[in-house]
Amino acid sequence: MRKAVSFLLSACLLAGLTACGNQPEAASTGSATPAAGGEQVVKLGLTQFVEHPALDAIRQGIVDGLKESGYEDGKNVELDYQNAHGDMNNTVSIAQKYAGDGKDLVIAIATPSAQAAAKAITDKPVVFSSVTDPLSAQLVSSLEKPDKNVTGTSDKVSMEQQLKLVKTFLPELKKLGVFYTTSEVNSEVQVKELEEAAKKEGIEVVKAGISQLSEVQLAAQGLAGKTDAMFIPIDNTVVSSFEAVLGAAEQNKIPVFASDTDTVKRGAVATYGIDYYQIGKQTGEMASRILKGQKVADTPVEVSKQADLYINEKAAETFGLTVPEALKSQAKEIVK
Repeated sequence: MRKAVSFLLSACLLAGLTACGNQPEAASTGSATPAAGGEQVVKLGLTQFVEHPALDAIRQGIVDGLKESGYEDGKNVELDYQNAHGDMNNTVSIAQKYAGDGKDLVIAIATPSAQAAAKAITDKPVVFSSVTDPLSAQLVSSLEKPDKNVTGTSDKVSMEQQLKLVKTFLPELKKLGVFYTTSEVNSEVQVKELEEAAKKEGIEVVKAGISQLSEVQLAAQGLAGKTDAMFIPIDNTVVSSFEAVLGAAEQNKIPVFASDTDTVKRGAVATYGIDYYQIGKQTGEMASRILKGQKVADTPVEVSKQADLYINEKAAETFGLTVPEALKSQAKEIVK
């Protein structure tokens, strides 16, 4: 009996040692964890300021760009997506959570989320997307050679070019209304540039600054009664509530123009805009290069060099505008 017990104990001990010997080794660097087959799993945070079509297209582009570069959620990436729903306090909470979780890399969509991530995370790479002016947002001190742990892509477009487009539709334009969120640095920069361009043309810019989503409709109704046209810069809060702007615009027959292509598809008349899905892919590919070892300091901020013309023909008709044939021939897309 004693021999049998001794034999069983020896067998169990041997099996335990064998099992321990087959366990995968712990990750030697960072907080990545092993996946099946021994490949390291990247812990990646993806934070987005608010949901609207342009930012959603960026997010999809990021995921696709990562995948095409060899990083796929559920395989070798543990993707933690968080949406701040347009709340500045939420951006801070999300960023602090990512810092506490020890993410290997964080991607932040839109300026408020990028600013929160850059402040909370200083020891891991932060890659931003759809930040109109990274310098004014104090995310980087140089576009060519970022000196911290932060870099990314910008969606900056020319306000002078946008104003000329509005004037093509409205040659007698005297007053242009513009909405912007006072707490979004990117919006303030665009409004300033728009004012400078308008001054040269003898056009008055009537501003409506808002602080939260619930103020958009009231601001739109106010501008509709004071201006010849309304313009929406790349402002995440206003864009996410575009239907409220459009309702006031249509009611008062005041045409509304935008800075992003998705808002034109939703009912604005026209814009010179960038492809947000493509800028998302660009961001995902940039993040992949950094994950593979490229230093942030060697990863310049990438700015879209081309803005394409998008026209909503149905919206133009709604506001009693005629689309010049010269513009039609230039347009990348005409929404019917």
